This record gives sequence, structure tokens and C-alpha cells, in this order.
Amino acid sequence: MEAIKLKTHIGSDGLLRLEMPTSVADVDAEVLVVYNVQRKRTQAEWEAFIDETYGSLADDPLERPEELPLDVRDEIE
Repeated sequence: MEAIKLKTHIGSDGLLRLEMPTSVADVDAEVLVVYNVQRKRTQAEWEAFIDETYGSLADDPLERPEELPLDVRDEIE
């Protein structure tokens, strides 16, 4: 079994046209399509998300560790 991940667009007609490069030709294949639709959030949805999650780390704040020293590299000639 081989997995191929790609991004595509579903047209205004609601049809997904799928073209995938494969390493085989002229064979029967069983294909499984799993899709995830990323829709844009409205302004109201973003505001509701912020209101819901604001302060969620107040009891366990993130801490930034000290910076590591910079690598010293040879100059390019």
C-alpha cells in the first residue's frame, strides 16, 4: 500500500477531480479518500474562540527558557 498526500480544490459544482501521480500504470486499485475541509471562520466565530480560550493557561503559564548561545560560523569567502 502507498499513501499520497496532496491538496486540491473542490469546484463550485461540488465535484472533486482527483489526479494523482503513481508509480504504476494499467492496474486496478482500491482507493481510500479521506478529506478535511478547512473553512474560514467568520469574525464572530474568531471572537467567540478568543473569549472561550482566553486565560486558559493562567494556572500553568508558558515559560521561555534562556536563549542558547549563537553558533560561531566561519565566514563565507
